[in-house]
Amino acid sequence: MREIFMVAYTLSILAAVGAVALTALVFRRVKRAGEDRDPGGPSASHAGAMLSAMFLLVFAIAIIVPWTTADAARLNTHAESQAAVDAYWAAAELPGSASEEVRRSLREYVAFVVRDEWPLMAEGRMHPVGGERLDNLRARVTALETRDDEETDAKANVLEHLSALSTARAQRTADAAARPPDGLLFLTILTGVLVIIFPFLAGARPRGLAILPLVATAALIGFGTYLTWDISRAFDGPLAVGPDAFRSALDEFARIAGGM
Repeated sequence: MREIFMVAYTLSILAAVGAVALTALVFRRVKRAGEDRDPGGPSASHAGAMLSAMFLLVFAIAIIVPWTTADAARLNTHAESQAAVDAYWAAAELPGSASEEVRRSLREYVAFVVRDEWPLMAEGRMHPVGGERLDNLRARVTALETRDDEETDAKANVLEHLSALSTARAQRTADAAARPPDGLLFLTILTGVLVIIFPFLAGARPRGLAILPLVATAALIGFGTYLTWDISRAFDGPLAVGPDAFRSALDEFARIAGGM
């Protein structure tokens, strides 16, 4: 499927270039058409404006996509940690020693996420043991034998919160692996380079202080392009989502345990 899209993109570019070439050929045969060699003429001005607009469009997408992904990932970590806290509260009603066993497993799971799993998420992957820990906990709760309706309701309540915890973990897995669309960084670099060198391609030859605006523009475009690469992962870079919500959950566990 990706190859089909790449072929479609290539054909669309070739079609656009062909349309420009055909139009130029047609108007070259019109006697009234004059040469436009001025760097500030209508051809250069139009092309420069379109290149700038294209760069701004691609740059905006390259910034907005990781930004919204990181924002959604941050909200999801709060939902996941809250599900763990809710399960911790609900476990108090489980029969026998199951209450403390489930609570201990929840503490170990959340501590494992903060200590061992979070560094791997910066690389776009999850620790396989995390999913196994959560699956084993759900299996143990499912296997609990209850003696009355209250214990049955408590078991169902814990399983409901564990299901929400598992769902949020699956979303965190997707967030960790999420990156901007393929080719977006390349397109950002390409359009940025074209914006920088376009005045020279159009025939302008700035000298002295006149070249300073181009140097400043090149520096800002270079910084912006690097920024789009640096924020491409939700759990790495300047916008990185931290494990603050899970640390808060551990504090909440300690508070609940101390108040019992």
